[in-house]
Amino acid sequence: MTAPLDGKKIAFIVANEGIEQIELTEPWRAVEAAGGIPLLVAPEAGSAQAYNHLDKGDAFDVDLTTGDLLFEDFEGVVLPGGVANPDQLRTDGPAVDFVRRCVSSGRPLAAICHGPWTLVEAGVVDGRTLTSWPSLQTDIRNAGGTWVDEPVRVCSDGPGSIVTSRKPDDLELFCGAFIDVFANATSSV
Repeated sequence: MTAPLDGKKIAFIVANEGIEQIELTEPWRAVEAAGGIPLLVAPEAGSAQAYNHLDKGDAFDVDLTTGDLLFEDFEGVVLPGGVANPDQLRTDGPAVDFVRRCVSSGRPLAAICHGPWTLVEAGVVDGRTLTSWPSLQTDIRNAGGTWVDEPVRVCSDGPGSIVTSRKPDDLELFCGAFIDVFANATSSV
């Protein structure tokens, strides 16, 4: 029997500091359990520092820098949250361009908590319905999107599907939803 992601590469795009650790590690495990190959991508080589809310967590080795990304090499993208992580990431031109190109090409993307800030910066929110940490709702609306307070939201109103969730408490639903979306999309991308 084939695993749902069957060797497909999934980019986990983060800043080099400020990632909410559980929003990286739980989706990472879900991708591995589904037979996918997760790769950690950050603006700078070396490591990416995660946090458990405000307390320093583990550091994770970066596999690839955002400047070396080719969207054709990945079947999906995951944007973990943490307040500082996406706030820094949305100022990284190569990361923002990669997200924009992936969404416009129809590749699926998943973002949790503050992760949708990068989607706003990439200009891919207009006409989409997303959820997030509540403090992003004005940013999403100002970018032309609709914000909803739901544990997980799958939006297919545009090229590719975007899966979003609000917070760590939603991780089980988030992981199940994006694995399903990525598995169903990988054969057609």
